[in-house]
Amino acid sequence: MNLDTNLFKIETNHVAPEKGRILIAEPFLPGSYFNRSIVFLVAHSDKGAIGFILNKKIDYPVNEILGDFPDFEADVYVGGPVSTDTIYFIHSLGQLIPGSIHVKDNMYWGGDFDEVKKLIREGLILPDQIRFFLGYSGWDNGQLEEEIKENSWLVSEINEDLVMVDRKTESMWVQAVRDIGGKYTLWENFPENPSLN
Repeated sequence: MNLDTNLFKIETNHVAPEKGRILIAEPFLPGSYFNRSIVFLVAHSDKGAIGFILNKKIDYPVNEILGDFPDFEADVYVGGPVSTDTIYFIHSLGQLIPGSIHVKDNMYWGGDFDEVKKLIREGLILPDQIRFFLGYSGWDNGQLEEEIKENSWLVSEINEDLVMVDRKTESMWVQAVRDIGGKYTLWENFPENPSLN
């Protein structure tokens, strides 16, 4: 029986990559970073793109990774393969954190990290208002668009609750594929490594 390989071809879905949208990895995208990942884009321009992987949680809270960080029960996620020795963050605190960059709706990227620590010490930041990442995902000008043409990524919308509040990392990729529907719902049934079947 012949397999219809069009199942894995991503049709141009009139959703362009831009800040505030997500990239959904095709089912067999190789590499430990991007395998079945959801990447939230925080920047996209003619200079390139920057994003953070939403569904690869690290088993250590932020205050165990950073020695001088206040006691705070917040998870850390693998943001991507670039600058993996640096903590980045997105949040829903707007201009409460100086230097924040608006991404979409009530979602912001970065800002004054010392102010974040101060606000946490004062009890003014809750864990569902901020997400921490080790490293980030980055693309040079045109690189992401080329990967999209090569069927590596499906671009979609995402709402703030899925980014900031509902952090079911194990099922996030499957749910994103289901939300798009059509032939993409078949992706969730393929094993991550077909050679092991």
